[in-house]
Amino acid sequence: MRVFEVLGPVMVGPSSSHTAGAARIGRAARAVLGAPPAYAHIALHGSFAATGRGHGTDRAIVAGLLGFSPGDPRLRQAFAYAAAAGLRFDFREADLGRVHPNTARIRLGDGRGREADVLASSVGGGRAVVLEVDGFDLRFDLARPTALVFHRDRPGAVAAVTAVLARHGVNIAAMQVARKERGGEALMVIESDGPFPPSAAVAIDALPEVSARLVGGEDGAEGTWEGGGQ
Repeated sequence: MRVFEVLGPVMVGPSSSHTAGAARIGRAARAVLGAPPAYAHIALHGSFAATGRGHGTDRAIVAGLLGFSPGDPRLRQAFAYAAAAGLRFDFREADLGRVHPNTARIRLGDGRGREADVLASSVGGGRAVVLEVDGFDLRFDLARPTALVFHRDRPGAVAAVTAVLARHGVNIAAMQVARKERGGEALMVIESDGPFPPSAAVAIDALPEVSARLVGGEDGAEGTWEGGGQ
């Protein structure tokens, strides 16, 4: 058992599930977008909807959207920081189906045409699990550095990306591949045992029809790989 599992997460707020996990969900959505969001539409499900305001879930998600970690003291004033950053947001209650009670769907955009849609759950102890990204059904937690590689479904695409990671010393711990239709949009979810070096990001973005994002990691090192070869 790790120390994290005994002591719990470093966080601001009354609840690891409703506050720390919620902040990680918001931060993951920002990373998937790959840019500071200009707006966000947030649907809260189950316990998030019923008790989230009292536990600071709304502020925590907005703090995550601003890039704040669960332990950032600015979380308490997240709405004010959002206003200063020009981030518009709204909340609603919703039935999101057969998912964990602490679940949110976040639809967000940068105001310049880039948009993202993320469904994620806070599953206890400050941990969060992503269930859907831009219509792709999948499941990954945010404990390990994770690359989301959006690409065109074509022969050799997976091999090209994994070859880049091998050349840069990245050891793949887990991997999922999903597509919407044959030859259409596809997504690789690649979890690694250690950080993804910047040089690997540059090489992956140089591949044709690829755009990558980096999320996850208990150290709060979520970030983005901007660009993507065309």
